[in-house]
Amino acid sequence: MKSKRAVLYSALLLGCTLNPVHAQSELSTELPPSFTVTDERAPEEISEVSRLYLDGNLVATFRLGLSKAHETQTIPLPVGRFDVDYALCGEITIVHNGHQETHQVSSEGQLHHPEGHSLDAVGTNNFTDFFLVDYDDAAVATHRHGRAAVCATPNT
Repeated sequence: MKSKRAVLYSALLLGCTLNPVHAQSELSTELPPSFTVTDERAPEEISEVSRLYLDGNLVATFRLGLSKAHETQTIPLPVGRFDVDYALCGEITIVHNGHQETHQVSSEGQLHHPEGHSLDAVGTNNFTDFFLVDYDDAAVATHRHGRAAVCATPNT
């Protein structure tokens, strides 16, 4: 009888020591919250390269051209953050009045709990303003007009 108790007790102890490890491994495989951003080439665009920054850090680059009209990327949120500053920067080449023009575009704003949302990169004002929008929930992305400092090209 004592040996059965010893085996049972040992099994219980072993189970108790394994459970925290098992629970910890489940937590470590959990993906961080994320959202998607889709960038789509407008009909008058020839090409576009745009970069998305969160809190000043580059998190995605989109490259569009005549052979690639749209791209969607999944963006993980920084750990522990649900409201983040963003900047959207890019170079867009369009055909205007039969001539090619390249526009440097940028803007910045803030994302409010974007986890699980799908945002679109949108250009307005003759491709001079560039920002993120969630057409299903306008409160997710706020936009500040003007150039984003992180997008400034250094002059050397």
